[in-house]
Amino acid sequence: MTSQSLNNPVSHALAHWRDYLEITKPKVVLLLVFTALVGMALAMPAWLPLQESVFGLIGIGLASSSAAAINHVIDQRTDAIMKRTENRPIPQGALTTKQCLIFAFLIGGLGMFLLIAYVNLLTAILTFFSLIGYAVVYTMYLKRATPQNIVIGGAAGAMPPLLGWAAVTGDVTAESLLLFLIVFVWTPPHFWALAIHRRDDYAKVDIPMLPVTHGIPFTRVQIMLYTVLLVVVTIFPYLIQMNGLLYLIAALVLGGRFLYHAWKLFDENAERQPIKTFVFSINYLMWLFGFMLVDHYLPLFGVHI
Repeated sequence: MTSQSLNNPVSHALAHWRDYLEITKPKVVLLLVFTALVGMALAMPAWLPLQESVFGLIGIGLASSSAAAINHVIDQRTDAIMKRTENRPIPQGALTTKQCLIFAFLIGGLGMFLLIAYVNLLTAILTFFSLIGYAVVYTMYLKRATPQNIVIGGAAGAMPPLLGWAAVTGDVTAESLLLFLIVFVWTPPHFWALAIHRRDDYAKVDIPMLPVTHGIPFTRVQIMLYTVLLVVVTIFPYLIQMNGLLYLIAALVLGGRFLYHAWKLFDENAERQPIKTFVFSINYLMWLFGFMLVDHYLPLFGVHI
């Protein structure tokens, strides 16, 4: 890192834009923003209001990116030790703690401003508490305090569809809480599959993930139980007539596939199954919310299933 880049923040940012992008966890944020978009769509009987939708998605995305950057700062010591994270920008020296924090506060502040000025105060407040919940409560405390860290901390990551709903309605309803619940229940089996795959990494840095504290066999059972609960919860959008038959069929097919992956975790010879389950879980959530979106808009084009 040259002294010129340190003295010129603009040139440094341009030279290291990939590193700044990486600390925002863009793939994760894109998935969260997509669930927020679906929350917006399901809240509206027809088309979305342009201003609240555009600035709502940008604001939620910037806040999520800010939380991710703060997570990189707080976890830099363990990131440097764990094989999965040792190549992140801070452990590699590409970015400093100060640079990451300034960047996080700038994009987080911009996100809050956009939500307050162009969306509504409720969405801004809920988004702010989500940011604090993930970046501070989960990362600084829960992650290292209890093997239930993912269950409790998952509330922050489950907020985007509810935030999207609030952005276009100015309200929180039972339907928006159901969308929150789906992501909330999805989070433990999603992350515990990765935790099994990286159990030795977490044990090395004394992070009490469930496979470390209670063992892999117990974690497999928990993944299966949460996956069964997830399948049940995903039926409710159809039962309350928020979505139709197309969504129900997709939810059952996707849920059946998730159950298959959870069952395969019990095969001691399937060493790659935990990471396969983790990858599938990401695709599962994307496709589930995608079918929610398609199912919602088909009737507007005269297609009824």
